[in-house]
Amino acid sequence: MTQNDKSKVQGEGDYISAKKFQDAEREFAAHGPVKEKAREAADALDGPEGAELEAARKASAKGKTANKE
Repeated sequence: MTQNDKSKVQGEGDYISAKKFQDAEREFAAHGPVKEKAREAADALDGPEGAELEAARKASAKGKTANKE
């Protein structure tokens, strides 16, 4: 890998990807189907997968992920 190639590699603190993600979030919030997606989420919580989703929410609030136990 050349020095030029190394300068293109980003890891933790990837500011370019973070900016792209934030821009996409803003665009979705401003012009996306927010109400539709909120309804889908509420329906999922009320549906058969609700208990699993709630357990995942609680685990993530404690800093746990599916890869951590």
